[in-house]
Amino acid sequence: MESKVSRRLTEKVAEEVCEHIYAPRLARDFRTVFGYMSDLNQAHVLMLARCGLISPQAGKALATGLLRMEADGPDVVELDPQREDSYFNFEAHLIKLIGTEAGGRMHIARSRNDLTAAIDRLRARDLLLDASQALLSVEEHALDGAFRFRDVVMPGYTHLQPAQPITYGFYLAGVAQSLERDHGRLTDAWARTNLSPLGAGALAGTTFAIDRKALARSLGFQGLVENALDAVATRDFGLEILSALTQIALGWSRVAQDYHVMVSHEFQTIEFPDRVTGTSSIMPQKKNPVVLEHLKGKAGHLLGLYVASATAVKATHFTNTIDGNREGMRGVWEAGEEMLRCLSLFDLIIATARPNATLMKRRVTEDFASATDLADLMVREADLSFREAHHIVGGVVRAAMDAGLAADGITTEMVDVAAQDQLGRPLGLPADHVRESLDPAASVAARLVPGGPAPDAVAQAVEAAQARLESRRGILARKRSDLQATREALKRAMRELAA
Repeated sequence: MESKVSRRLTEKVAEEVCEHIYAPRLARDFRTVFGYMSDLNQAHVLMLARCGLISPQAGKALATGLLRMEADGPDVVELDPQREDSYFNFEAHLIKLIGTEAGGRMHIARSRNDLTAAIDRLRARDLLLDASQALLSVEEHALDGAFRFRDVVMPGYTHLQPAQPITYGFYLAGVAQSLERDHGRLTDAWARTNLSPLGAGALAGTTFAIDRKALARSLGFQGLVENALDAVATRDFGLEILSALTQIALGWSRVAQDYHVMVSHEFQTIEFPDRVTGTSSIMPQKKNPVVLEHLKGKAGHLLGLYVASATAVKATHFTNTIDGNREGMRGVWEAGEEMLRCLSLFDLIIATARPNATLMKRRVTEDFASATDLADLMVREADLSFREAHHIVGGVVRAAMDAGLAADGITTEMVDVAAQDQLGRPLGLPADHVRESLDPAASVAARLVPGGPAPDAVAQAVEAAQARLESRRGILARKRSDLQATREALKRAMRELAA
């Protein structure tokens, strides 16, 4: 086959274009897309044969050549950047095997535009499956930790200041719930990704009597992108996936930020095993949280990829363009690779983090995190408005801090002094009631509302979440199984056509 791809062009492609556009693209993409292109070409040839658009002899030759190329793999294809892209190089090798008469018929009733759009959707489909599978693993470890550590009382924080008592298990249950939403966003994207653009041609369909629906079914697509122009013009499914991946990254970055604080020498409430940390080249005492820092940095990387991809698409025409469809999707693939690596690391962090339960309990006592419970006691037993109780407890905490006392040092006499100052009268609350209201473990245990941190409430939430996780795992497995069965059916049909 001649090096130039069109008689319309009378000059060879400039070396600079080959060096800086086509060659890097081939090196980056050909091996990755070879399998998808093989499947797409086989499905297209099978459809052409069944629709009577190629002769049985051409169908047999094409099927034989395509199956041989699939068996030989991408490494046997001699890549020439003068042919521009992966498809022309694939087609040139096929024609070398079976001749132009049969090989040149593979491109009947289609364009690189709908072919490339379909490759992107197949790649994106696999990315959704892989990312969903990885998310399930992280969520499962978070739920395991939520149940195991549901009794480990710790301070809950707002504005990075001690707020109210929670448990480490409750914290992990919250992380797991966030991951479940992340999984839902990937599931939502699946419905808009797994649609076939094939048959759209360059942008206006084709005059050949093809069967778009049968072609879609043979590749496991759930339907069509009906409008031919939209089918080749749009990669919004890629941006939707990239947005979901970015959201996942923002979530793991926030958890990593929490751990980064808790693992610090000043906090020391979380410990990681040595195998997930690093050390210093000069300071022998160092145990550096390198995985946490990596996860936080990569979240910024993924956010940058989303911005870059969206910007590439922003000013493009509503039709097939290189900047919109190639550069717009490049960030999706890079983000997908980074995502899978980072989810593996995030999974490791969630699974290996260990709470310092003794120190956590001491901190939650020293930090007056149960002060709200003392105010609630005043509302219930002294018939105060919450605002009145809030002011009194504020005075009690101030007095305790001035006296160098922790929360468990507060007495009913201190409460009466503050009440006298605010209301002009003491409250006379029983000493044991005051003491119990300031007990962090009692505070947590009393919060039995759905979604609360009480150990029993957390256990119930985890049980329900694990059931939902298993259901989603089953759905994911069925998707993979259905796609595999569809692909095996395609291969059988191609072998029959070749025979």
